[in-house]
Amino acid sequence: MRSAVRLRAIRSRLLAGALAATAAAALLAACATTVQQEIAAAPPTSIETLSYFPFQVKGYQNSYPRRRMLVLMPVDARDFRDTAGQAHAPVDGNPATGVMLGPDGAVVQRIYSSPLGPIMQGAIVRSADEAGMIATASSDSLDAALKETNEDYVLTSRVTRCWVNKHTGTDVNAPPSSNVGWFTTADVALEVIIYKPPFNVAFWQGESAATYSDPPADNGSGMGDDVPIYDRPTEVLSVALTRAVAGIFKREALHALIVQDTVNTH
Repeated sequence: MRSAVRLRAIRSRLLAGALAATAAAALLAACATTVQQEIAAAPPTSIETLSYFPFQVKGYQNSYPRRRMLVLMPVDARDFRDTAGQAHAPVDGNPATGVMLGPDGAVVQRIYSSPLGPIMQGAIVRSADEAGMIATASSDSLDAALKETNEDYVLTSRVTRCWVNKHTGTDVNAPPSSNVGWFTTADVALEVIIYKPPFNVAFWQGESAATYSDPPADNGSGMGDDVPIYDRPTEVLSVALTRAVAGIFKREALHALIVQDTVNTH
């Protein structure tokens, strides 16, 4: 009697295991089919909108005094040493910002954005406003900006990294995963100098950088870590941009320096 019960239990476990394996194989096949369909449908180039996401980064809003800051046009100073040899020439004035790679590592799509200077400048102004300052964008040169008598600070910046890489789970650069699907990694970095008019000497300087992956790296929870949040690579790049820009003001050293600074009343 007991032997018969054990035999039925073993058969049930074997059947359950076989069904699970069949379901997993079907899921992998479906994912692989979806990936191939997306690759086939992707145009060779895509010009996408890079954005700043207001209030996505928390913890620094309205923490700065109401000082006036002039934000000059950032310079695109990327050297592309971190793009693994990918082509990065602009197209019709639109700078290269990333690639989508197939399972074999070949480029499926090249991604471009409108010029980075105005995008970054607008993002810095928004972030400074969130911090509690009164920020204004300006096309002035640094020399001209330092002659402004109604500004407390002048901010200059250089974009040193801004790149996104979308690749499949079978790509060697992808994080370990049991599923076939897309993984996207974005990296943004800025070098920032803040001046205090009329002095052409750095009041503060530093780098602010952020890397963001979608889906997030597996944290061991086994609960949806392989499910992407965003559809397009530039949305992932926008998250990295937002974090890098907010990182300018979300730092104790700069906050303390400005809070303790004595400024003239305008």
